[in-house]
Amino acid sequence: MSAGAPSITTLSLLTPGNYPDGDPAAGLEDTLRLFEFAERRGFDGAWIRQRHLEHGVGSAAVFLAAAAQRTSRVELGTAVIPIGYESPFRLAEDLSMADVLSGGRLQPGFSAGTPPHADLIGDLVFDGDWRSYDLSYGRIARLIDNLRGDYLGGPDTVIHSPGNIQRPRLQPHSPGLIDRLWYGGGSIRSAGWAATNGLNLLTGNIVFGEHSDDFGTTQLDLLAEYRRRIDPARPARVAVGRVIVPFDSADRPTRERYRQYAATRHDRTLAPQGERRILFAPDLAGTAEQIVARLRTDPVLAHTTELRLELPYEFHRGDYEQILHDTVELIAPALGWKPAAAHPPPGLADRKSAGNESR
Repeated sequence: MSAGAPSITTLSLLTPGNYPDGDPAAGLEDTLRLFEFAERRGFDGAWIRQRHLEHGVGSAAVFLAAAAQRTSRVELGTAVIPIGYESPFRLAEDLSMADVLSGGRLQPGFSAGTPPHADLIGDLVFDGDWRSYDLSYGRIARLIDNLRGDYLGGPDTVIHSPGNIQRPRLQPHSPGLIDRLWYGGGSIRSAGWAATNGLNLLTGNIVFGEHSDDFGTTQLDLLAEYRRRIDPARPARVAVGRVIVPFDSADRPTRERYRQYAATRHDRTLAPQGERRILFAPDLAGTAEQIVARLRTDPVLAHTTELRLELPYEFHRGDYEQILHDTVELIAPALGWKPAAAHPPPGLADRKSAGNESR
């Protein structure tokens, strides 16, 4: 893979969706308003984390259905849904419904493996012992099969409902959704699986150092494996996430808080962490000029056109809006990005062309 200067055409944000224990509605409303703010500022995508037992969004599909009613253009993503807690058919129903409500803007992302807090809620999710269940890639493969919308039963199988007789299938069926699925890959194996199963690739500020102690080298290996295995006829997407915290329009106390935040997270970037050798990318905290200089030399960004701004967990809506403002005004344009009003989101031009042809 040859390196070059980054050329970003798609800019998205990823937010944790925090809320206070005593007033979840206020925190969720703040996150919905942040999605609205991002759309006004020209972001191409707004993504939510799915988290269980925490002060965050436990059902990304429900939240994005609400976000779909508050936005009109921005892509709506999940990063990521732990598939271990999900029924492949019921989740397919929820995502299809949310996608239809959004006008075909959903970008669902997934992860496989034993999900967080399984010892606490695994038995509750499965109404019994969960340890014998398949929590691997196969669960995502079954979700994908369900989203295809194939008819159930034999060719003569029908179901009756008031005023209607129909062949049974996933409802509502959203045909384009299957091409907008993502996998959050942190290992060579997961990147290869995502490619061979036709999913887009999400890779952020955490990877597993299987063959190297260097974060950039490891993440480049993931991208190389993904592109080696992906069907060249498929317009697959790769989005790279970075924690970006610009100081420029922040007041002095906020700048100091940002500096302290970055300092507390620096040591983890110096060496692999834990048995799985987790590698962390350094947070990009500083002036826009400093951040642009570091992004321009990021070896991974030179191999994608999609940048995902990962917002810190610990901040508040005012902080997030300031970070988004500085990013779209001072950072992203220096990397070649233009606000969404100047170019359609990925896939929109194709949808418009298809619509014109059908008239």
